[in-house]
Amino acid sequence: MFGLGAPELVIILIVVLVIFGGTQIPKLARSMGQAQKEFKKGLDEGAPDDEPESKEPEPPVAKPPSNGTAGQ
Repeated sequence: MFGLGAPELVIILIVVLVIFGGTQIPKLARSMGQAQKEFKKGLDEGAPDDEPESKEPEPPVAKPPSNGTAGQ
């Protein structure tokens, strides 16, 4: 994807640990998880707007009236 291998990921994790500290990482992960959950919820709420509001079947078409001469 971006050419990141295992050594690069380890270095990134060490830098994050140094910057935020061990106590702040769980809080950061929790807030990122909540943000992702709210984002997905917002996407789900916006999805039904694209569909037609009425999902009722159309009424059947009325047959033309017969003149009573059928079968003669």
